Amino acid sequence: MERPTGPTHVTPPPRLLPWLSPEGNPCYLVTDDDGSYLSRLADDLEAVQLATGIDVLGLARKVLDDPASPYREVRFAGLRLAECLSDALRVAESRGMRLPVPDTEDA
Repeated sequence: MERPTGPTHVTPPPRLLPWLSPEGNPCYLVTDDDGSYLSRLADDLEAVQLATGIDVLGLARKVLDDPASPYREVRFAGLRLAECLSDALRVAESRGMRLPVPDTEDA
């Protein structure tokens, strides 16, 4: 039996999506089309999550910089910052998983 000599199709690893399942589990997308509807939707949501993090950070700084800020405001700011950090870390993990693996032979 002969081995195929033509180019082989390699499916990229699953993409970690920027949302969780209703049960709180990570969601993944398996596709070789970066322009698919779900890929574009994930890209758009990642951009919204990162922009929201910038906005929340700016608002939280005002609360945290004021030593007279009420406890509830400080707590609320901390909770929103934690949510935004979780989103940003998920985006970073997803993008890191999609980076090409360096070829060790070219060292």
